[in-house]
Amino acid sequence: MTMMTVRPYSQALDRLRAVGLRPTRQRLALARLLFDGGDRHISAEQLHSEALSNNIRVSLATVYNTLHQFTEVELLREIVVESGRSYFDTNTTDHHHFFYEKTGRLCDILAEMIAVSKVPCAPVGHTIRRVDVIVRVDG
Repeated sequence: MTMMTVRPYSQALDRLRAVGLRPTRQRLALARLLFDGGDRHISAEQLHSEALSNNIRVSLATVYNTLHQFTEVELLREIVVESGRSYFDTNTTDHHHFFYEKTGRLCDILAEMIAVSKVPCAPVGHTIRRVDVIVRVDG
């Protein structure tokens, strides 16, 4: 019986190629940090700190650019909790969030737990892609 060996970056490489992004060294390294540990919510600053602690030399600007590129190709969802403060979610399925205002933590809410009963029509020439609900709680 032969065991198949998986290259450390193969999953990240496959993800980037599947969405048409060139797999640069920095994109691969950041993709591994983001996606190898399951679903998570992370800010650019948190990812930058994590990269540095894993000896990945990358600027904060590159982290921001990469996160926005990943969001554009729907590898991530950006969750804006307030002006100038956003998190990136590796879970791109339809769902909502609790936002703990004191700690800044986000927690998933299953989509079927919230029903939005009335949504206005989109402005002329536009379509609604999705509705995101953020429930703010203390804590």
